[in-house]
Amino acid sequence: MNNFTYAKTTDATQAIDQLNGSTQNKIVAGGTNINDLLKYFITTADKLVDINPFTDNHAITELENGGVRLGALVTNADTAYHPLIESRYPLLSRAILAGASAQIRNMATNGGNLNQRTRCYYFYDINTPCNKREPGSGCSAIGGYTRIHAILGQSENCIAVFPSDMCVALAALGATVNITGPGGYRVLAFADYHRLPGDTPHIDNNLQHGEIITGIDLPATGFKKNYSYLKLRDRASYSFALVSVATGLSLDGNIIKEACIALGGVAHKPWRVTAAEDFLKGKEAKRENFAAAADIILQGAQGYAYNDFKIPLAKKAIVRNCMMALNPETQRPGAQPSK
Repeated sequence: MNNFTYAKTTDATQAIDQLNGSTQNKIVAGGTNINDLLKYFITTADKLVDINPFTDNHAITELENGGVRLGALVTNADTAYHPLIESRYPLLSRAILAGASAQIRNMATNGGNLNQRTRCYYFYDINTPCNKREPGSGCSAIGGYTRIHAILGQSENCIAVFPSDMCVALAALGATVNITGPGGYRVLAFADYHRLPGDTPHIDNNLQHGEIITGIDLPATGFKKNYSYLKLRDRASYSFALVSVATGLSLDGNIIKEACIALGGVAHKPWRVTAAEDFLKGKEAKRENFAAAADIILQGAQGYAYNDFKIPLAKKAIVRNCMMALNPETQRPGAQPSK
């Protein structure tokens, strides 16, 4: 870890002022990711700007439009167990509780969850080339051990995946991200927040230097009746997804009025294909239709030898999760999807 200065701030204006002056001035909130990045010399900082003392952004509040605002500094644990989230957005609660460990969820913040870096082996090994860590150096994962890597949206420069569980649910719900910075206040659709690697894999998202996430807004529709979050991983806790699926359905009897499906563990950002959701509208909620939607979602999927298994796994996960969304009470360890 390199030497750096430290600044405590009590509001966004102070924090923005402290961030200006160097692109190596960085924000710290829960610290569950930035501390590791600094400790292993994956990143460096001239200054850490602590935003935990903010007097706002620590609450979850109802909005006039019927939605809910998640303060960026609310912890993941407090979000998952908040009565508004448990009752109106159970999909989000389930996704958060599938991530990390209880200790980390007690520290990690909502804003930080959106900004965490990939857990690619090669990104964390400073002795190997990595375009995300050192632009232009090459991608060691391509031609390397790729079990955890992307099958969708990748480029010749990077096949890393985005690790968040919470963000998969936020993508399915169609959340928006509230941002403030030197240029003022702006709102980004969640689908536009994270980026695909393209030629700039070192840029994870569209948050500009000096900007801060102040909150995340959830729409009024929370799919509180028909929802499911499925995470497939190597062990039951403290493990990142090989494939995860967030599904929200709105039904009229057995006919699908609206469907929202997002995948995690398969791309550089939460993966959502609206064409698949449009296909499901007006159709029966049955396995065959979900399988056809899965085929649409996975069009263009490409494996890299060690992660070829992810393609059929993702299709089965999508179908199973959509079937489970028909009966959310089946979501318990060992539960089987509905017939």
